[in-house]
Amino acid sequence: MTRLPKSPRRSRIRRRGASFLPVIFATVGMAAVPAQAFAHALGGVMGGFGSGFGHPLAGFDHFLAMLAVGLWGAQMGGRSVWALPATFPLIMCVGGFAGMLGLFPDDLIRIAIAVSLLVLGGVIAARWVAPEWAALVIVAFFAIFHGYPHGQLTLRATDPAAFTVGFVVSTGLIHILGIGIGFALGQLYRGYVVRALGGMIAASGVYYLLV
Repeated sequence: MTRLPKSPRRSRIRRRGASFLPVIFATVGMAAVPAQAFAHALGGVMGGFGSGFGHPLAGFDHFLAMLAVGLWGAQMGGRSVWALPATFPLIMCVGGFAGMLGLFPDDLIRIAIAVSLLVLGGVIAARWVAPEWAALVIVAFFAIFHGYPHGQLTLRATDPAAFTVGFVVSTGLIHILGIGIGFALGQLYRGYVVRALGGMIAASGVYYLLV
């Protein structure tokens, strides 16, 4: 049987996506290597918008979870592309309020954040196209725990409102980054590149659970 030639457009997409692979894998790999502190372990007095904006970027655990939400939304497609990233910051604010009240012990938050990486990375690696309601429940559940430490830090901010806006905006941009990566690499090597990124995120969650 004669094999049809590959589509030139598909070949261009594959080459373009492959050219980004070293940068993307290096970025996720560096983020997966934990610093001594988690995102919620930063101390001292916080500022305003700038401090809030930089906080998710400084905490690799938070960054990877936000990236995973965008990746999973892009991988699932449909309304999930915007529904998952829109839900996370919204529920994160609820978690932030819980953090201001100090409702949960710090160890529980640390474990829950690590588990969020394991679960979110795992569903991407498994390429699980979940029912929309199930995906929203998963994302909303973990958003509470990611918002909790931000609420604790808000109490130390010189401008709490600006600090909150800053970390919500930063979180949204990380979601968009994840969506962009998901769309750019979603069809590359039949989706295994994105699945590999999910596996790396899940592995970082296992590490955070063990340290």
